[in-house]
Amino acid sequence: MEDLDFVTPARTKIYDPAVAQKFFASAGTQESVALGKTFFVENERTSGMFSKGAKMYLLLDGEVSLIAKKKELARLGKDTIFGEMALLGQLPRSATAVARADCRAISLDEKQFRRAIARTPDFALMLMHIIVERLRLSIALLIGPRAPSDDESLKKRSVLEKELIADLEAEFEGRPPLVAPARKVIMTEGEAGAFMYVVLKGQVVITIKNRKVETVGRGGVIGDIALIDQGPRVGTATAETECTLLPISRKDFLLFARTKPDFSLFLMKGLAERLRYMNSQFK
Repeated sequence: MEDLDFVTPARTKIYDPAVAQKFFASAGTQESVALGKTFFVENERTSGMFSKGAKMYLLLDGEVSLIAKKKELARLGKDTIFGEMALLGQLPRSATAVARADCRAISLDEKQFRRAIARTPDFALMLMHIIVERLRLSIALLIGPRAPSDDESLKKRSVLEKELIADLEAEFEGRPPLVAPARKVIMTEGEAGAFMYVVLKGQVVITIKNRKVETVGRGGVIGDIALIDQGPRVGTATAETECTLLPISRKDFLLFARTKPDFSLFLMKGLAERLRYMNSQFK
């Protein structure tokens, strides 16, 4: 399965071009790319969450071709967002983006992206929904004999920084955390999701169809997929050791997504990492 790094109105009903244009215009820079020139190149590396010069784009005019291994994967038109997954997932570009006509686009680098999230938080929610939609599709295609197995890269995925954990704990001061003894099931695959959880202490194992796919430790988040799109739980979460968890309801999640840009960035990054890993299982 190709890891196509773009969003268009035709690809998902969730995408609202007006929200995207407001987001990019709030902090971005307009750029012109001439016919035959590239926006970015396949396997171009990003170091850290946003490397110096790493950008995502909203295409205003023109046409862009995505090419991987000398094969054209897609042609992108007006209102397409592209380049966001490599940027969020801290991984090399999955394709080369070439202008097939004279193009005009709005770009966002690290600082601009952070400013835009603070100004237009609804875009963060929209992008999270879109990534979750892709992630659910990837997981559905992998269920069965090709179901993913536990992977070292996911064990090393991003965790909340100490300052953000402390900030979230302060928000819930007076509310008792959830304490789960070893082997206790915290959430079950297929059920409705009322909460997501931040792991404050211990380790949680995630299984899909009884296959272990991920281990989440302190600073990790579980249950975010179902909370974001209000769909059924993707997997089962079981305490591997005694765990202390911070429950976050959908109401709290929506508030944090709109008022805490770093929280939104963390969730988008974690979703992007999982999507990249799931899609890698097809290769």
